[in-house]
Amino acid sequence: MNNIVLFEPEIPGNTGNIMRTCVATNTKLHLIKPLGFSLDEKYLKRSAVNYIEHLNYQVYDNYEDFESKNKGKYYFFTRYGKKPHTSFDYSNKKEDIYLIFGKESTGLPKEILKHNLEHCMRIPMTDKVRALNLSNCAAIVIYEVLRQQGYPNLLFKEPHKSEDFIIE
Repeated sequence: MNNIVLFEPEIPGNTGNIMRTCVATNTKLHLIKPLGFSLDEKYLKRSAVNYIEHLNYQVYDNYEDFESKNKGKYYFFTRYGKKPHTSFDYSNKKEDIYLIFGKESTGLPKEILKHNLEHCMRIPMTDKVRALNLSNCAAIVIYEVLRQQGYPNLLFKEPHKSEDFIIE
């Protein structure tokens, strides 16, 4: 199973967008406290629109709580990573993959990163930008994972339109 993990997310709009991406990609979302918002906030629900009812998610008290309950391959996203997100093989559909993103203001703690250097990566970008938006990063990376897996159980056409919708 593919998983997106948000370590202490701060901005409800980002988390809402990631929730929508998780529903669109059959990805489980893991939220590690403290959260910078309430899950009941209207902004969060507006970002996730009406998809939140289909979201598979779990909330944890801290990183240790998350780690104790989830076994699999962990990948850490940080501006300090030295490998691009495309340099890893995510093709094993039977493996539990966890894409771990830090909070918007400070990222992932060095205490977590220093024990996982071989799985720290960054999305390549120019020196003009410190980091991309968190929800954009999550979408970029989960779609790379899914591309390598052949987009399992995802649709390649609009489900409620005929094949000839565009030319009708």
